[in-house]
Amino acid sequence: MTARRLQRLVLTGSITGAVIVALDGTVLTVAQPALQRDLHASFAQVQWTSTGYLIAVASLLVFAGRLGDRYGHQQLFALGILGFGATSAAIGLAPGVGWVIGLRVAQGIFGALLQPATLGMLRATYPPDQLGIPLALRTSAIGLAAAAGPVLGGALVAHWGWRGVFFLNVVPACLIGGLAWVVRVPSLAPAPPPPPTPTLTPPSASGHVPASASAFEPREASAGGPAGGAAPAGAAATGSGSEPRTAPSGGATPAATTAVASTTAGAGTTAGARTTAGAVAAHGATADHGATATPGARAAAGLDLPGACLLALALVSLVHTLVALPETGWTVVTALGGAVAVFACGAFIRHERRTASPLVPLSVVGSTAIASALAVLLSAAAALFGTLFVSTYFLQDVLALDPMECGLRVLPLAVLMVLSAPASAVLQRRYGPRRTTLAAMILLTLGILVLSQLDRTSTAPAIGAGFLLLGAGFGTVMVTATAVIVRHVPTAHAGVAGGLQQTAMNIGPTLGVATATMLVTLTTPTTTGDHSPGGPHWTAEAFLSAMGPTLLTLAAVAATGALAAAKLPRGTTVNGDSRQPPAVVARRDRDPSKASKASEASATTSGD
Repeated sequence: MTARRLQRLVLTGSITGAVIVALDGTVLTVAQPALQRDLHASFAQVQWTSTGYLIAVASLLVFAGRLGDRYGHQQLFALGILGFGATSAAIGLAPGVGWVIGLRVAQGIFGALLQPATLGMLRATYPPDQLGIPLALRTSAIGLAAAAGPVLGGALVAHWGWRGVFFLNVVPACLIGGLAWVVRVPSLAPAPPPPPTPTLTPPSASGHVPASASAFEPREASAGGPAGGAAPAGAAATGSGSEPRTAPSGGATPAATTAVASTTAGAGTTAGARTTAGAVAAHGATADHGATATPGARAAAGLDLPGACLLALALVSLVHTLVALPETGWTVVTALGGAVAVFACGAFIRHERRTASPLVPLSVVGSTAIASALAVLLSAAAALFGTLFVSTYFLQDVLALDPMECGLRVLPLAVLMVLSAPASAVLQRRYGPRRTTLAAMILLTLGILVLSQLDRTSTAPAIGAGFLLLGAGFGTVMVTATAVIVRHVPTAHAGVAGGLQQTAMNIGPTLGVATATMLVTLTTPTTTGDHSPGGPHWTAEAFLSAMGPTLLTLAAVAATGALAAAKLPRGTTVNGDSRQPPAVVARRDRDPSKASKASEASATTSGD
């Protein structure tokens, strides 16, 4: 099978996995009322069919990405999508609501295994400069699933009941999962350039190699090595949480070299023949992203179970607090949940700084590009889904539209998401991530501002214009910000970065809906009774008066994301394995002097 066919196969699997997860959430929303009636469940129990899934998936995404980095993204993808399909079938056969809730939690676990792997496989299969189109197609498919989900879910519920929406995923999940389990796709991303020939120069009394003996800057030894020890030429002896240092020509230490040198340094070996031999042996080896990882890469990719538990505790507490706040307000339980989230987050950060093999390496969260892209995704998702929550109540309860008419009014958002995703790949290549994402966040902010001015007399074109701006902005943000994360992360940590991206996309909507609900409740003109949407004292007029301030606040959240977008890289050539454009790397052996000049020119136009 040719490399191009393998790339298409991986892209098909990645898109299918993302679409299955997106469809599952949208069709379930339509099926919940029928599920409640059929199983004689309470409203709180039905809400837990969504909350249980969200808590499970959000708390495990980063750890699942780490598992993919260590054991292979393709294996995790196959396990995740097969488990997702199996739990879908089991939910369709569930005899009671308790079974549905428990199986939805299990489905969330498999969803957490699946989601980071869809990005990790793409990172391992496509060169960084070719990731734009695959990511755009993936985003378009997600937008199409979001648009078709309510219509498809309604048709399934009407003909086969609520159980039909869960059987929808079974066949494609089994087909793609079985194919991923049987067909092994090797890593097709270009290998890093070879390291320069090392020089076995003895270290000085202070433990450092003289600068003249190395083509690279000396690096500190990782935890476990002697203080002051540095790696020799070509071997970046650093912990797994460090960024690769660049050569004077702009080249970077290869990822496999870094992994082997890190393991050697951790064993107590200082600069010398053993570290140099490890660096030379590591040349040409690739990490496991569907094939087999080198021993050094596996040793560097420690699972960090204490860090995973602390992060899971922080995210579970945060999600539970955000979900409970709109319903109960600030009670002892929600306050305790918030306090636990803050404490666990602080403990997690403290642990990650001290451990030799962190769950989230410094090379990932310490990158300005990746941190800014995550902030953009979090703020954009919060602003969009908070706006959708408010707009849905406006359309149905203020304008008195039925669910089908409401879906048609919101349809421009999904259509523009599908159309803007491929266009954003072209725009990003021409104008760079910073300007493209900044323009998209401005469109998103303008769309929220347009919707904030709606009232009972608003026409369909005015409403459609707001949703058009939302779709164009969010579809572009999804592609550009995700591309920045995937391009800039070292290949060995692609799963962790994918987990962080998916965590932002899961926490953002929860945060946006919770914020919108609290703002609507607090900004109603009267001060007595429950004026939250659906509450006993809720009225359309009270909601309409609160909608404007709420949407203005969400527009401010989107504007904050625009500030984060201003810190994204200008160019698209920087990635986690090499700070040179692929063309420069390819010409390096032919003419090193030209490669050095081209790399220096690239560094001035693209970077963090």
